Amino acid sequence: MTKTPATPVAFEPEFIAGVKTIFEEKIVFNQVLGLKVVSLAPERVVARIDMKPELVGHFAYNRIHGGVISAGLDAMGGLAVMAAMGAKHMDETPEQRLHRFARLGTIDLRVDYLRPGIGSHFELRAEVLRLGSRVATTRMEFLGPDGLLMSAAAAAYIVS
Repeated sequence: MTKTPATPVAFEPEFIAGVKTIFEEKIVFNQVLGLKVVSLAPERVVARIDMKPELVGHFAYNRIHGGVISAGLDAMGGLAVMAAMGAKHMDETPEQRLHRFARLGTIDLRVDYLRPGIGSHFELRAEVLRLGSRVATTRMEFLGPDGLLMSAAAAAYIVS
């Protein structure tokens, strides 16, 4: 038996704007990191961090701090969960869906640092592997300007 593909979900502009406001402005630490949403879809989210002096972890190599990588990947996992939750409840208004994020929190995070974080900017990607009624599981990537994978992560988030 073959599974019928689900109808693709298209988020309303007001939902996308609301998620970006929460992620880029209301979560003030994301402002410190310089995280900016590039794309928001139920199946994958993408953001960018531009390198700046405040993010340097090793001054001799101008390498980004590992804590920035970890925090950025954690934020991206949360963003992916926001998108998945938004897609799961399309029967609600955008405003109702945006209020669902109040209880979202990290339960567990694992980061593998594969290469030194050196570059002018970085791309961060995340996807939800499973969205349950209480817990969501995610996978994230941190890439350099050349698209090379620098760090990979997996996390679990409380969603209820």
